[in-house]
Amino acid sequence: MVDARRAEMLLRLLKKEVVPAVGCTEPIAVALAVAKAKETLGTLPERIEIATSLNIYKNGMGVGIPGTDKVGLPIASALGAIAGRSEKALEVLADVQPHHVDSAQKYIDDGHISISIAENCDKLYVKASAFAGPDCCTVEIVGSHTNIVSIKLNDQVIFHKEQEAEEAKDDEAYETTMDEIFEFAKTQPLEDIRYILDAAQVNKELSNYGLAHRSGMGIGATLLSWISRRKLNDDFSNYAMALTAAASDARMSGALLPAMSNSGSGNQGITAMMPVLATAEKLGSNEEDVIRALILSNLTAIHIKHGFGRLSAACGCVVASTGAACGVCYLLGGNLIQIKNAIKNMIGNLTGMVCDGAKLGCALKVASGTSAALQAAILALEGVGVPGSNGIIEDDVERTINNIGTIANEAMNDADRVILNIMLSK
Repeated sequence: MVDARRAEMLLRLLKKEVVPAVGCTEPIAVALAVAKAKETLGTLPERIEIATSLNIYKNGMGVGIPGTDKVGLPIASALGAIAGRSEKALEVLADVQPHHVDSAQKYIDDGHISISIAENCDKLYVKASAFAGPDCCTVEIVGSHTNIVSIKLNDQVIFHKEQEAEEAKDDEAYETTMDEIFEFAKTQPLEDIRYILDAAQVNKELSNYGLAHRSGMGIGATLLSWISRRKLNDDFSNYAMALTAAASDARMSGALLPAMSNSGSGNQGITAMMPVLATAEKLGSNEEDVIRALILSNLTAIHIKHGFGRLSAACGCVVASTGAACGVCYLLGGNLIQIKNAIKNMIGNLTGMVCDGAKLGCALKVASGTSAALQAAILALEGVGVPGSNGIIEDDVERTINNIGTIANEAMNDADRVILNIMLSK
């Protein structure tokens, strides 16, 4: 077993990074900052000025906003001011009703909101300044989607966040390895980790909604329809693709249901969990194996994502589906060596998938990641692993994980602005 101190840190890390979120987390971060500014002012602002990092701006342009049939940062911002509740964090817009949407649209049409791209800031950055009469409240979020670091009312700083001892402990927990993650997932007492089943059920309900309502582009519903009509084989891969894509369909189209996120992303949480649940259903896996596979998948995704940073031009689907490959491999009886080979197979396959903003089409990438995860797991079980002489793959899986993080953090920085310029020129 993992020693008690490390186990406690990993449990805390899981509970920090695997949390419910209603809607895509980038516009939700903007809504959260606006809601906090409005609450601090104590009245609906006459004007709101928002500045975000390029990554937040890109991911907020085309994604559905919860409880609406609309997309983009303006409606998310307006709803944050009109119906947002900051104490709900990533579920800040959970209470949105149709009349709120009408009021928010009028608020936008009347010119109360302006949005710009901030320069020389963290990749995850939101600044919301709300004005009412002579008063101005400014709220800043930096580094993670709910990390409010500053609140100013006029010239007075009423909240400023410094690095805390608990955060330092969390940083230590991120410095884990696949050996430790596998041991933790395999041996930690079930009563400590059973809650992950409830977390996964949140995403299953989102998948069910996407299938029932043919949400978004209907990718999951279409795949499942073809399976039911026997135009596609009812195998592990196709079934997992359908269920996983359906959850993303629902989330990206603005379903007013939570996703259980991973590392600040609902789609990553969906992709880390739904392929494991779908495979377990096909296998008839027992509850303990499902719990341990879900823990393995989620911790692997957190481990890899930490090297990426919160936001990047590299698609987070690669991270989450690599976690899923490990979880599926475990369900199929895989050992640590085979799980490490599954990681190498995924990184050797999907590295280079770009993030061109949050949108309905993300469900296609989720489906592709799911298919690749099943393939990677099966190949690993048969002794197939991309050799260390290939490209960015190394014999040491931790060095391989570091390599993909380096690509996401360094090699793809220029890609972010190029992608956004293409999106803005349409």
